[in-house]
Order: sequence, then C-alpha cells, then structure tokens
Amino acid sequence: MPYRVTFVCTGNICRSPMAEWILRHHVAEEGLDVEVDSSGTGGWHVGDGADERTVAALDRAGYRSAHTARQFEASWFARYDLIIALDTGHLRALRSMAPDEASRDKVRLLREFDPSAAGDLDVPDPYYGGRADFDTVLEMVEATMPGLLDEIRKDLKGA
Repeated sequence: MPYRVTFVCTGNICRSPMAEWILRHHVAEEGLDVEVDSSGTGGWHVGDGADERTVAALDRAGYRSAHTARQFEASWFARYDLIIALDTGHLRALRSMAPDEASRDKVRLLREFDPSAAGDLDVPDPYYGGRADFDTVLEMVEATMPGLLDEIRKDLKGA
C-alpha cells in the first residue's frame, strides 16, 4: 500500500496544488511509493482548475501540473498518512475536524519541514498578489522538500 500525503490550503487552487505537484515530481524522481494530492478547507472553487498563476509558476520552474479543486472531508483522515496544512488557519481547521488524537497527529504545517523557516511557519496566500508572490510561494515550498522527503522516507522505513 502506498504512503499517502495530501496538502490543504483554503480553496485548493494556489498553494496546495503547487505543493502537490512539486512533491509529486520529487517522489517520482526517487521512485518512492507515495501518492500525493491536495484539497481545500473551503468549497468555493470545487471543480475548478488551479489558478493560472500557479500553473505558470510551476511551468517556469519545470514542474507539470493538472488539477481539479476539491474540499477536504473529515472522513478522509483514515485515508492519509500525512496531512499537510499550508498555514496555521488550515492547521486549526483540520485538527478541529479530526475524529481522534491519532488523526490530529497526522496534521502538520508544511514549513515545519524547512529548517531555515524561523518563526512564521505560514505559507502566505498569493491569490491577491502577482507573479512575484506565486514565485515566492514556490520557493518556500521547494525549500521544504528535503525535510519533507526525509520524513516520508523515515515513515516508509518504519511501515
């Protein structure tokens, strides 16, 4: 059974699909048995594609992308090994939805995996910004990949 990771942001059109496709790239490169997807805490964009600026930032950095937004459901906790929130608001929302302590423990902040992220662990929402904001988010997500991949490899060895 593959290891399963999901990223969660607000509407599932900017930050979480970006993180999804960056991690997908890295686990494919390493040949890890990991399934990656994403969702949002809200349903405003369910059925929409990723924001065109997210797609453009991913393209500029050499990542593929294809996406349909969806909303995270409490029943999904059992499905995932790791649920990654993009900011503390998402972290609180997800932990409040969790049916038990084991499910709450699966929820982590993405920037926890970046040792250089001191203090503020939120990935800012670029939705109301421009190209530079999306590129900044992409850089923040990429900075978490070594630590996140270490965590996944550790969990895979322990399974």
